Amino acid sequence: MPFTNPLKHALKTGRRTVGAWLQIASPYTAEILSRAGFDWLMIDLEHGPGDIAILVSQLQAMNGSGVVPLVRAPWNDFVVIKRILDAGVSGVLVPYVNTAAEATAAVRACKYPPEGVRGIAGSPRAAGYGQRIMDYLAHANDELFVMIAVETPEAVANLDAILAVPGLDGIFIGPMDLATSMGHFGDPSQPDVKAAIASIEARVLGSGKVLATVANSWEQAQALYDKGYQLLTVMADGASLGKLAGESVARFRAAYPNG
Repeated sequence: MPFTNPLKHALKTGRRTVGAWLQIASPYTAEILSRAGFDWLMIDLEHGPGDIAILVSQLQAMNGSGVVPLVRAPWNDFVVIKRILDAGVSGVLVPYVNTAAEATAAVRACKYPPEGVRGIAGSPRAAGYGQRIMDYLAHANDELFVMIAVETPEAVANLDAILAVPGLDGIFIGPMDLATSMGHFGDPSQPDVKAAIASIEARVLGSGKVLATVANSWEQAQALYDKGYQLLTVMADGASLGKLAGESVARFRAAYPNG
């Protein structure tokens, strides 16, 4: 069967999708969340401790679930992105992209020539270890989902040019990084940050590109979906477990302060 990306096709029809972060480099949490019914899971190699070998084990744990695997790359580096794609993912989020030239480099890292610079090999996992070479190679350029993160005032200023980059599928707003780069450390609630995010939303939603970000609650997620966001992360394996653990202990301490 040829390589296809059901997520990319769903997004093209305007469908809303839901996903979660995999940030603790565990095939166990990858397996658990892949069975929960998410449309996609984003394996975090920027802030998570994983490497390519662990990435492959996470992808293997997700096999058969129907969930679409995406990866946040550690950097806009075509060598790293090549290895991520060869592991067999369906899309990449490239962080800290500030100009059209950087966005073009990110797209080209994900495309085989002549559209890009990705090295061709039939032996990696993506191509079935040599067993389905052309089924993958002939379709990868069209099926892979390429998204970049807008996280700085420079990226906001250059957004129109970034949106014009051929082959770019989506924009991910990083609210914490954007706020911090605007002088508000970890605080996206500031009025100028909100205004910047509103400007990004308006331009992306008018461009035909997918708009994505993080939602910290279901109420926030629903409001974002209603605005036109199509791709939201609504939980993370490590952070969500930590929150649940803290809430469970707090309830016990409140009910039985002396044990």
